[in-house]
Amino acid sequence: MISFDHISFQYENAGKLALRDVSLTVKDGEYLAIVGHNGSGKSTLAKHINALLVPKSGTVTVDGMSTSDEDNVLKIRQHVGMVFQNPDNQLVTTIVEEDVAFGPENLGVPPKEIRGRVDESLAIVGMTEYAEAAAHHLSGGQKQRVAIAGMLAMHPDVLVLDEATAMLDPKGREELLSTILRLNKTEGLTIIIVTQYMDEICGCDRVIVMNHGSVAMEGTPVEIFSDVAALRGIGMDAPETVLLRDALLERGVKLSHDIITADELAEALCPLL
Repeated sequence: MISFDHISFQYENAGKLALRDVSLTVKDGEYLAIVGHNGSGKSTLAKHINALLVPKSGTVTVDGMSTSDEDNVLKIRQHVGMVFQNPDNQLVTTIVEEDVAFGPENLGVPPKEIRGRVDESLAIVGMTEYAEAAAHHLSGGQKQRVAIAGMLAMHPDVLVLDEATAMLDPKGREELLSTILRLNKTEGLTIIIVTQYMDEICGCDRVIVMNHGSVAMEGTPVEIFSDVAALRGIGMDAPETVLLRDALLERGVKLSHDIITADELAEALCPLL
């Protein structure tokens, strides 16, 4: 679906590269997390996926189309929907269903089809009952789900969430993560989540850890959390559940090294009590 082939990127007037010789691929239907500390290059990498940025060298292709070719930009952005950090900056109308309809209208989708897409998209994110609500009255998590619905109404193949949980409270984060996991597993949507919260990556298929513009680590969540020392060496840390798992292992408690979630840890500890 998406390929980065030895790409590098430097912002104007910046003294160093924001991305340095990055190569990776994203498979169709994959749930991928891109993590890293502030300034690691993770958001810069994400913005290359739908041609918000184009590489200074190397090539990014989406469904076979180069993002550096201006003739491809509209088609690429129809393939790739992006949801950003601040939900208030993404809502363009005052009523929820009108906001969800905004994207398809701009694509020239017939009105009857737009109605169906709006209803379908709101149902997928669990916001049907808020269709006629005032968008500014919603919680942060609800606004982000409306933003996702607006992307879904344009029928993308890929959904990129760039720090989309950063401004949400714990409940809003949980609701949003549950929604995107369901989109991946039941709708088959390719999901790319960009975050610095390591507890958000446990449900992903694969994790890319960025550091100083390069890929520092890559693997499944279990593989990434198997080397906490390496994570700490690049300014990251593991979730508290993983740290507790390792502390118990050091004290001789017989646990699997594959445990990374609170539910998995609780299930493993119950027989030992």
